[in-house]
Amino acid sequence: VIPPPNVTGSLHLGHAFEHTLIDALVRRKRMQGFEALYQPGMDHAGIATQNVVERELAKEGKSRHDLGREAFVERVWQWKNESGGQISGQMRRLGEGVAWSRERFTMDEGLSKAVQTVFKQMYDDGLIYRAERIINWCPRCLTAISDIEVEYQEDDGELVSMTYGEGEETIVVATTRAETMLG
Repeated sequence: VIPPPNVTGSLHLGHAFEHTLIDALVRRKRMQGFEALYQPGMDHAGIATQNVVERELAKEGKSRHDLGREAFVERVWQWKNESGGQISGQMRRLGEGVAWSRERFTMDEGLSKAVQTVFKQMYDDGLIYRAERIINWCPRCLTAISDIEVEYQEDDGELVSMTYGEGEETIVVATTRAETMLG
C-alpha cells in the first residue's frame, strides 16, 4: 500500500515511475493467477489543499471565514474534482490497470467515518491521550501542523543559562527559549 497522490497538483515524474512499477507488479501477479487489487485514489493533503483553495478564494477577494465551514469544504470538493480529474486523466494516459470503479478520495464519507471509528477505538484503548507537549501550531490556520509544514525562521536571541539542582547535584542548561524551561 502506498500513499495516494494528493489533489494539490498534477502527477510528476516520480509518481509516473512509482505507478509504473506498481502496475507492472500487479499485472504480473494477475498473470500468475492471483487476485490483485490496484485501487486508485487521491489524498486531500490537509493544509496543503486548504492553502491552495484559500489562494483561489483570495483571487475572488474572499476568505474561508467569509464562506464558513460547510461552503469552504464544498470548495475543497470542487478543487478535488478539478485537480483530481487531471490526476485520473494522467493515470489513464499511463495505461494503469487500476480498478476505476473503486476510485477513492480520503474525504469520502466512508473513509472519513472509518478514520473516526478507528480514532475513537484507539482513544478507548488508551493509545491516544491528552498530554502537555510542545506542538507546531499555525497561527494563520489555527491548527496543529506537521514538522514538514513548519517554515523555520532564524531569529537573533539571547542565550540564557540556568542551573538546576543544589550543591554538587546540579546541571546547567543553556537555551534561547527560557520560557520552555521554567517549572
